[in-house]
Amino acid sequence: MPTPQRAGQHPDPRSPLVFDVSRLGRRPGSMMEVHETVPSPSRIGLDLLAIERGADMDLDLRLESVSEGVLVSGTVHAPTSGECSRCLGPAAGDIEIVLTELFAYPDSATESTTEEDEVGRVIDQTVNIEQAVVDAVGLALPFAPLCSDDCPGLCPDCGVALATAEPGHQHDKIDPRWAKLAGMLDEGDGSGPEAGRS
Repeated sequence: MPTPQRAGQHPDPRSPLVFDVSRLGRRPGSMMEVHETVPSPSRIGLDLLAIERGADMDLDLRLESVSEGVLVSGTVHAPTSGECSRCLGPAAGDIEIVLTELFAYPDSATESTTEEDEVGRVIDQTVNIEQAVVDAVGLALPFAPLCSDDCPGLCPDCGVALATAEPGHQHDKIDPRWAKLAGMLDEGDGSGPEAGRS
């Protein structure tokens, strides 16, 4: 999973989630908008459900210069895919996250009074929103995704997906305390506990 952008690290300008903010000029109130579709630079999400690497991410963002840095706000929309937590079949959907992240200017009061994992940094006149997206997606995705709300899951006895099993699929269960007696009755050898009684 990607790590936060640290002070001193130079963001990859080829990343679709790195934006050049030089034209904002550290002038409070100056603003630029981003409305584009970009490929996800990595798999973003949880073990069972995620935005896959290369999936289309629709960005609708506003980058605004404020006194302490660049405020990034807007939405990111993308498809998700993964595995149903009940039947282990494919689970697909989509997610929209809302971002509001401040990236501190070098030498600003915010930079000197906050930790790097609390507030992002403007580095080389760029902001990298990837970690902000990773954090927001991780919080928004369900921990136990389902292929459908009424997914019946797997048969606990044989493991077949109940959604595709024959109607009325079930197994005759015998209480393990009576299993030996049932075996004797099946054999029909007359050696059960009642044998010899009149």
